[in-house]
Amino acid sequence: MVKDTRSLDWKPWSVFKQSHFLVRFSVSVLVICLGFHIIYSTITNDDIYSMGFLSTAITKTPSVETAVSPPRAAPSVLKTVDDTVSPAPAPLVDSAKLQTSKNQNQIPMKEKCDLSIGEWIPDPSGPVYNTESCSNILPDDQNCIKNGRPDSGFLYWRWKPRDCELPRFNAVKFLDSMRNKHWAIIGDSISRNHAQSFLCILSKVEAANEAYHDEGFRTQRWHFPSYNFSLTVIWSPFLVKASEDANVFRLDLDKLDKKWADQYSSFDHVIISCGRWFLRDSTYYENNTMLGCHNCPEKNLTEYRLDNGYRKALRTVFDFVQTSNHSAVVLYRTTTPVHYENGYGNAGGTYDRTAPCKEGEIHLNDEEVIFRNVELEAFKDSETIGYSGKKITTKLLNVSKLSLLRPDGHPGPYWHFHPLAKDKNATDPNPDYLHWCLPGPIDNWNDLIMEMVLND
Repeated sequence: MVKDTRSLDWKPWSVFKQSHFLVRFSVSVLVICLGFHIIYSTITNDDIYSMGFLSTAITKTPSVETAVSPPRAAPSVLKTVDDTVSPAPAPLVDSAKLQTSKNQNQIPMKEKCDLSIGEWIPDPSGPVYNTESCSNILPDDQNCIKNGRPDSGFLYWRWKPRDCELPRFNAVKFLDSMRNKHWAIIGDSISRNHAQSFLCILSKVEAANEAYHDEGFRTQRWHFPSYNFSLTVIWSPFLVKASEDANVFRLDLDKLDKKWADQYSSFDHVIISCGRWFLRDSTYYENNTMLGCHNCPEKNLTEYRLDNGYRKALRTVFDFVQTSNHSAVVLYRTTTPVHYENGYGNAGGTYDRTAPCKEGEIHLNDEEVIFRNVELEAFKDSETIGYSGKKITTKLLNVSKLSLLRPDGHPGPYWHFHPLAKDKNATDPNPDYLHWCLPGPIDNWNDLIMEMVLND
């Protein structure tokens, strides 16, 4: 049949048949193309790549999310498994920079605040204790009001650091924080003066019981029973081993005074100081060998400078504290000034001031500068050298400047009872411009201590 068909001549019907065939062929092609288009439109670029289609003809285009994604710091959302929306993870931030930023927003920045730099400002509230409330502790020679000092303005000032606020000492908070603790204040008569101030403030909460004293009252212990808090006061003016012969002291600069060193392991917090007693005539020893003598030319000995002896003594103290197996917190109190004009008290010196000084109005004397510089140097060295495996526990209680600005805070002639009662023009041959009236400026030292121990 095919053969016959092929042999037919062209006629109108055959032309029609050919046209009909072309139409059907065209429609078939269109249907096939439409089907391919429908199938292809349901396949994503990822499906094409997974099936190997058009692997060389099509380049994978980034998704819209990738192409227009926001900066890393901009917020976005992620879908969790249960289709709830949660915030995207925060961008990574340098933790050191973050902490620095937080610290910069803290006002004040305690780690940047030097409590020793500031000024005395008026304080209408006055002292927290008086001669009556602390009569069992106050010594007569520092009880200036009882002894007849006529002015009281020196009681109405408080120390204000330049770069931060300094809260007043809170005796209730302190005792509550120091339950079952044992403190010690070790040094000379200024340390004892400070201990009396400390006890008077604490006694506003609970009366202190004297639990112990030795024969010469060189060591005393006070106890607050409701808090089981103890304070021991130890007389050790050199901190190192000392003995006296014919008004000349022998100082073994490499050996500690056992009166405090043997008790050190029983103390949780210690406030230590020395300095002024190094002005006395002394011979200095190390390894039982004489190094020289301070201020004793008549003995024909090598002069050993004051700063050298003091430096070696402090090094012995700091080495002991830092290498001890006992982890007490130690505050080293810096030197305090005397306030005399025209010589010392026994040479006619006086300092009749009734208000604090301003910065620059008054200066440490040469000996006090030596003490302060050696103290700062020794303390810095103890921090720099460090001790392997030992946490640094020493802090510098720097009261030199704030004390310097208070020449009005000493007993002067009022270290004994009513010195001018018989003669208003009488002069005291030996007024006291070294120790401090109680109450008085020395009470503010305790504000610094509380900030350093509890709030630092």
